[in-house]
Amino acid sequence: MLTNVTADRIRALAEQANRLAQQGNQAASRSVWEQLLALSPEHALGLNYLGQEALLRGDFGIARDLLQRAITNEPSFALAHANLARAKRHLGDSVGALTALDSALKLEPQAFPAHLEKAFIFEELGQERNAALAYERALRLVPGQATLPAGLQAQLAHAQRIVAENKNQLSRFLDERLKEVRPKQDSRGMSRFDESLQIATGQKPFFQPRPLMFPITGLPNIAFFDRQDFAWAASVEAASHDIRQELDGVIADDAAGFVPYVQTADGEPVGQFAPLDRKLDWGAYFLWQHGQPLLEHAARCPKTMAALAHAPQAEVSRRAPAAFFSALKPHTHIPPHNGATNCRLTVHLPLIIPEHCAIRVGNHVRPWTPGELLIFDDTMEHEAWNRSDHLRVVLIFDIWHPLLSKVERIMVKTALEGMIAYYGESASLGEL
Repeated sequence: MLTNVTADRIRALAEQANRLAQQGNQAASRSVWEQLLALSPEHALGLNYLGQEALLRGDFGIARDLLQRAITNEPSFALAHANLARAKRHLGDSVGALTALDSALKLEPQAFPAHLEKAFIFEELGQERNAALAYERALRLVPGQATLPAGLQAQLAHAQRIVAENKNQLSRFLDERLKEVRPKQDSRGMSRFDESLQIATGQKPFFQPRPLMFPITGLPNIAFFDRQDFAWAASVEAASHDIRQELDGVIADDAAGFVPYVQTADGEPVGQFAPLDRKLDWGAYFLWQHGQPLLEHAARCPKTMAALAHAPQAEVSRRAPAAFFSALKPHTHIPPHNGATNCRLTVHLPLIIPEHCAIRVGNHVRPWTPGELLIFDDTMEHEAWNRSDHLRVVLIFDIWHPLLSKVERIMVKTALEGMIAYYGESASLGEL
């Protein structure tokens, strides 16, 4: 065990080494790190520094060993994971490099150079579509390019070309899939769909609201919709007492059926949802999930399922419908975010609503009133909070946007299923 004197000496040496490196005196910095490592051979910062030096010299095996030791001592050291990825890449271990980058991004999801590195590796492996997705994520995170060095600007220009080429390929891929369902005559709805497809495949820009994956053009910029404009809404609201009773039964007898709503896949950026990731602070009891009913849950809630049948729920194979009891624990905040596509609206049926709970969509803040539906476009930035000392629960489900024609719904459904087929089931495409 280190004495206080030794710990203070190590801390002072680390500060001195970092200061020398910042001043550009690498030789002196290395000498100080070596002094530090003589006192503390597994010091993560020192090992990472020497590992970076080995990378620059081309001693990739030495770099790998040093960086692996740094990570063993400090698993949350994101930079060491990223450096280890570079060493493994140069040693021909592409799979190991991707794993190390996933570890780095789990710790630092906004680190655009790590996304770029992933894209480079995918390109080397011939995985063009994965490379394009990784480049697209990097481009979303990159700071103002005017401040970047010329070499990096060239890499970003390459990334933009790859993304554009992939969008063109995706466009052709979707065109083939859409041929079977495309009507023979043009219509205003088809013009809107085609413009939407051009946006989704990078052919045109899109403006507010901001769907993350598949925007539909020509729809009004509305945050909350008037529930009285929906003929089915009264039937759902009329069932709210029965639905509340079934929810009470679920809470009493099957609380273990609630799962964390936010469950980020390993290696995917957590971003603003980190405080909620894999936690029951925001829990979901699914009745419909990935386009299928959860039979055991549905059997517990037959009146809720019957009420949902009145609504025109969105349908996308392996994605929708989705319907669940959304439980927000006391003093929990769902951070601002945008939905994946405005082909649908989100519906809340409030059930257990203490004071000091509300939702913001765009510039509009509304509390929930038990038994009264809230219907909104979730592609507008929105957030929600429970600032009370009690549980808040609403029933959440999606419906087709009411201004989409029957033909457009078929086209959108086919296109979304095509995107899933193109990128693969496990691709990070949001809640399509």
